Amino acid sequence: MGDEVVVFNRLWETMRAKGLSTYLLRQKYGIESRTIRRLKHNENITTDTLRKLCEILDCGLDEIVEYIPERKE
Repeated sequence: MGDEVVVFNRLWETMRAKGLSTYLLRQKYGIESRTIRRLKHNENITTDTLRKLCEILDCGLDEIVEYIPERKE
């Protein structure tokens, strides 16, 4: 384990496509500011948060998160 990364770039693309802002995530759906900060910095979040995002956006995990495996040298 070393250079593998989980990134949330797809989340921002899906939100943009569905017209949802981080403001609405906070105000309407109760996603905390610190959770949004963690998402923006590709930091760890809970599986419960992933479930909530999938429900809010009516999408699958593959539209929110991407796993980038470790590069072999």
